[in-house]
Amino acid sequence: MSWGLIFALTLMLFSLRFIFLIPGLPLRLPVFIQQALTYSAPCLLVAICAPIVLLEEQQFRDISDNPYLWGTLFCIIAARLIKNTLLTVILTLVFFYTLIYLF
Repeated sequence: MSWGLIFALTLMLFSLRFIFLIPGLPLRLPVFIQQALTYSAPCLLVAICAPIVLLEEQQFRDISDNPYLWGTLFCIIAARLIKNTLLTVILTLVFFYTLIYLF
C-alpha cells in the first residue's frame, strides 16, 4: 500500500509541476497569486529551520546557550552586511562550529 501511495503521489506531483513547465500552454496566474507565491520560499525555509533552531527533544532550547539560534542570527546579520553568499556561508559555518566547540 505504501509503495502504491508513493507512486501515486509522485505521479500527481510531477503532472502538476509539468503543467507549469510546458512553454506552449497559455496559462496565466492572476497577479495576486503571483505576489503570494513570492512568499512561498521564505515560508518554506522558516517551516524547515524553525524547529531545528528552536526545539530540542520536543522542548524549547534555552536562548542563552543555543548555538543554533546565535548561528542563525549571525547568518542573517552577515548576509545583510556582506551580500556575498559564499563568504556568508563560510563565515557562518566557522562561527557556528566555534560556538559548538565552546558550548
